This record gives sequence, C-alpha cells and structure tokens, in this order.
Amino acid sequence: MATNLAIDDNLLNEALKVGNHKTKKATVNDALAEYINRRKQKGILEMFGKVEYFKDYDYKTSRRKR
Repeated sequence: MATNLAIDDNLLNEALKVGNHKTKKATVNDALAEYINRRKQKGILEMFGKVEYFKDYDYKTSRRKR
C-alpha cells in the first residue's frame, strides 16, 4: 500500500543511522514493528499483580499426569 507521510527528516535520518538500515522504508517498517511490540509488552505489564493464583498450586503434579 503506497502512503505519503510527512515525517521529520531529522528523526528519520537519525533512525537510519541508529538502526543501521539502508532504506527509509526499512527504517519505518522496523520502527513500526518495534512500536507494536512495545505496546503489546506494556499491555502485559499492566496485568502484573492483577492475575490471581493459588499459592499452594503444585505445577509439578500437573506435569506428571501427562
């Protein structure tokens, strides 16, 4: 999908150097993938402390039954 975006040239050039990419397209694609992964990780971290568990649960017993 072709898209025209007004991207800050300074940011794009710095990202090219830091990411060691050869093209602007590769830089933007890598940046988007990293952005998505970080947002997903943030969602997982927000669950920290909210998941209930049983302190006496013995996972080793469950594994033996298989």
